[in-house]
Amino acid sequence: MTIQTTTHLNFRGNARQALEFYQSVFGGHTVLNIYADFGMPAELPGADKIVFGLVAAECGFRVMGYDIPGQSGRTIAGGGSTRRENNTTITDQALFVALESDVLEELQGYWDALAVDAIIIEPLAASMWSAGFGMLTDQFGVTWSVSVTAA
Repeated sequence: MTIQTTTHLNFRGNARQALEFYQSVFGGHTVLNIYADFGMPAELPGADKIVFGLVAAECGFRVMGYDIPGQSGRTIAGGGSTRRENNTTITDQALFVALESDVLEELQGYWDALAVDAIIIEPLAASMWSAGFGMLTDQFGVTWSVSVTAA
């Protein structure tokens, strides 16, 4: 038996923009269903927001997202911040999305795309434990931990 896990991100009104951005970074396809698709009257506020969103790419990347009803803002639910201080990661965020590959060059392309309008916490570079490691918080408030898988 096998299972698959998929990160499910909860947004405050900008799930569509986030999922379209992630599809532009990782490729693949998106599924974007709005609340009106599932019976919410179209004239109600929020009926055009995402109730089920998915990005699935051939490289294996998958992420889901939705908009919390009645919420708006520019960050993911749970928000918070992450920073590096004295070679330690300090955060009050509930989660990071970990992105790993055996190939630094593959990660570099994803890193470069995710870094647009992002806060760089730790630049992608060789570290004591990896041929490449970096952290950033993207324009939607999602923190990514990017690393080359140890040999």
